Amino acid sequence: MIDFHTHTPAWKSATWLAGAAFGATEFVTFMDSAGIDHAVVLSHDGLFNPTPEANDEVAAFVAEYPDRMVAFGTVTPRSATAVQEVERCFTELGMRGLKLHPWLQGFSMHERSLDPICEVIIAHQGILLCHDGTPPYSTGLQIAALARRHPELPVVLGHGGLHDCWREALQATIETPNVYLCICGTPPYAARKILQDAPTGKVLFGTDAGLSDKASQDYAVARVREIDGWGITDEQRQNMLEDGPLALLGRAA
Repeated sequence: MIDFHTHTPAWKSATWLAGAAFGATEFVTFMDSAGIDHAVVLSHDGLFNPTPEANDEVAAFVAEYPDRMVAFGTVTPRSATAVQEVERCFTELGMRGLKLHPWLQGFSMHERSLDPICEVIIAHQGILLCHDGTPPYSTGLQIAALARRHPELPVVLGHGGLHDCWREALQATIETPNVYLCICGTPPYAARKILQDAPTGKVLFGTDAGLSDKASQDYAVARVREIDGWGITDEQRQNMLEDGPLALLGRAA
């Protein structure tokens, strides 16, 4: 099983998302308890303060268990050094993708400053994962518009539209060949519909682990167990948890 949406702890940013402190070994212990073989790991601190140091910290965290975790970096697109930092994430830090959070980081997906960033990700056969599901800056069709400008770039909707925008996220995934959808915080009834209607291989799963007030990430373990109650087929489950994410990450190898 591959968890496509997890976070490092809040080392420096004391935010409303901040949870318990934990190390890489404790995180792998959580993964084992939930049956997660591999995890895509995103920064917590970098979402609020996207600095090179935040990317260094994610890379160091993942480096303790490189056979279990994959690192994605982050930048603020308006920074004069954003393109260089994305290049560094791939070449020096060995990352496999980039996470952007337009809602927290305060930019529009229509800004042209994103284009050279996307070109760097494409050059390194990487993946772009975007927070979605919170208007006005993080809706599925806004993100899909960027994906259509860069058809060679795999773009993942990080939350499958959450509760309010999942229909839009599903439609963006159906209509845009390079848009994928991660069910992460998406309600079960929406998850069933998404798996029924989305193209095969384009639905992923994530727990959003790393934000719990317990290092054991109990809410994330519960999200994995919740899948059993969705009423989906074995084939849908296999595509979501294994085949789809493996194919996408294999492209970014």
